[in-house]
Amino acid sequence: MKKLLSAASLLAMMAAPGWADPVKIGMITTLSGPGGYIGEQIRDAMQLAIDMEGGKLGGVEVELVVEDDGLKPGNGLQIAQKFVNDEGIKLLTGIVFSNVAGATVPEIVDSGAIYISPNAGPSNLAGAECNPNYFVVSWQNDSLHEATGAAAKKLGYTKAVALAPNYQAGKDAIAGFKRLFEGEVTEIYTQLDQTDFASEMAQIRAAAPEVVFQFHPGGLGIAFLKQYQQAGLLGQFPMVLSEPSVDGVILNAVGEAAVGLKATTHWNTDFDNDASKTFVDGWKAKHGDRPLTYYAQQSYDTALLIASALKKTGGLEDMDAFRDAVKEADFASTRGSFAFGPNQHPIQDWYMVDIVADANGKPTAVTKEKLRESVGDIYAEQCKM
Repeated sequence: MKKLLSAASLLAMMAAPGWADPVKIGMITTLSGPGGYIGEQIRDAMQLAIDMEGGKLGGVEVELVVEDDGLKPGNGLQIAQKFVNDEGIKLLTGIVFSNVAGATVPEIVDSGAIYISPNAGPSNLAGAECNPNYFVVSWQNDSLHEATGAAAKKLGYTKAVALAPNYQAGKDAIAGFKRLFEGEVTEIYTQLDQTDFASEMAQIRAAAPEVVFQFHPGGLGIAFLKQYQQAGLLGQFPMVLSEPSVDGVILNAVGEAAVGLKATTHWNTDFDNDASKTFVDGWKAKHGDRPLTYYAQQSYDTALLIASALKKTGGLEDMDAFRDAVKEADFASTRGSFAFGPNQHPIQDWYMVDIVADANGKPTAVTKEKLRESVGDIYAEQCKM
């Protein structure tokens, strides 16, 4: 005959670690439309990190709760309000696009919840609107493209056409490129939902630049590169690009037309450190039929950061302690060198890569040289925390 547990014994068991509810991580991301694969990479890389630790991060059981914002700021805000107010989620992540972040992040951090970005890093949230509850693991938008401006300058170019969608990240992209390129730049702004770039191709041809810089994430980048080749501009005006324009999905879709491009990045699949190798091997084992992108790496690093903080705090009961643990960034990043600056955005290295054909003739990025070392962002000095 089984002995019945007393109420006190049952309560004691439920209070033990094994009985605790998992820490919920709310992920607001873009899973539909031309940028849908970006959100998929972010979601799947974070889940990969969780699965590799047996459903935990930092020894703490976690549950990833994911919803699609559809690249609509209003949707992102509604999801955030539901996560924080209705479901009591205290830790959020996942936003891809800066216009969604702009509408959503302030609501999250003002509520007392913590938001850790695996991608979007708009300039306003890095400067005067910074917040102790807001962290960015990827990069600040400008810094991402400053490296490309530095690369174009180093390659000897002095006259460029720069194109990007007319939203916060696009404006930050061109501003960042111009800042370190220091040459003559013709600016062209496109639309965030644009797929026909015939007019822009004509404008490039008319401007006759020495080099073209363009930032079009997701499906926009695939359409732009294909049309650039079809217009006969690829061999006429070389491109120097930032990592969102040469991610693994874009390279796979564009094919041999991408070979010969030069780009910049904070991480690449050929990085020789243990954390990166573990991540790349883990992705290949679980998602070997899909290209691996920088978006996935940024999300995986975000998971490693969360794990490092949860290992120290054991959960989110003490949000001040968890915030302090996140700020320490006590983890081995897949990119190697990583630390938070005073505005809780990355201080990291930047590299130049060449797009070459691999053994199967498919385009792949090969790391060539370090361009910039231990770089933060120019908005940090405006952040008062």
